Formats: sequence, C-alpha cells, structure tokens
Amino acid sequence: MILLFGLAGSGKSTQGQLLAARMGWRWLSIGQLLRDTTDKKLRRKIQAAQRKGKLVDNKISTHMVRIAVNKAEREVGGEVLDGFPRDLEQAEWLAHGDYPVDLAIVLNVPKRNLLKRLHIRGRADDASAEVIEQRFKVFEGDISAIRQVLEGRGAKFVEVDGVGTVGEVHDRVMKEVEKCQLA
Repeated sequence: MILLFGLAGSGKSTQGQLLAARMGWRWLSIGQLLRDTTDKKLRRKIQAAQRKGKLVDNKISTHMVRIAVNKAEREVGGEVLDGFPRDLEQAEWLAHGDYPVDLAIVLNVPKRNLLKRLHIRGRADDASAEVIEQRFKVFEGDISAIRQVLEGRGAKFVEVDGVGTVGEVHDRVMKEVEKCQLA
C-alpha cells in the first residue's frame, strides 16, 4: 500500500491515479469514496461535514476504506490510498490493522499555488476561503502525528516537490517508489 498526502489541491488524485495505473494497482481516494456514496442519509452527513471544512466521522471513513481496500487486495493486489488517514485515530486504525503501508508520499506545494488550483477546480467543498483554510489547518495539525504513528509501524515517509507539470511531479513520485523497490 502506498499513501499519498498533501494539502487540498496538491495533486494527490492526479498523481494517485497515475501511480496506480503504473503499478497495476487500484487508486482509492477517500474524498471520492465519500462523494460517490449512494446512501442518502450517509451522503447528508458527509456533505454537512464537508461544507464546514471538517472531517467526516471516522466510523464512516474507516468503514468505507476497509471495504475498498479489501476489494482492491482481492482484485489487483495493491492500492494507492489518496487522502487517508486524515487524523490520528484513522492512522492508529490503519497502523494496527491488516494493511501494511509500504510508502507514504507527501506532496509539497506552496499555499499560494494551492489557492489558485482550488479556484480553478471549483468543487463544492472548495467553495469558500474559510472552508479551504480550515482544511489546511486540519491537515497541518494532524500530519506530524500521523507520520509518527505510521513510521512507528514501519512505513517510510518521503516528501516530494509537487510544483511543476503533472509529468515532472510524477517522475519525482516514481523515483521515490523505485527507491523503495515497489516498482
């Protein structure tokens, strides 16, 4: 399993999809899993949290991740997990579960670049500067604790410059994957 981290708009989904395709694995985005849910009651809870820039309840997130990872393991044997874990509780769940993390990649992009990307992207959960800033604060507040937990269970963390063309960033990501002998 490879994890991708970064602030909103850092290119996690683009790089995750490219990496998964190259590895023959499944790309799993927690954000996409949450946005794509068809359960109406669950969807209302998810949308309420997202509108405030808050994380969705961990029971919901971990349940959805468990189902998606189990399916990916059965069908293709590996996954690139985009945007999960998002907090310490989720990191503990992942670290003490049945899913070994081989590599975690943090995409670093300056906030000024991210704000431009988010404006262009125009998704509903990027609707206001306050929501975006709240999402940045949540990520920045939790990433070091997440890193500590996962590194304690053997995951290797690397930071990759996320500025440049999609291809340039992908080349940097692949160099790190190759260093870990995963590709």
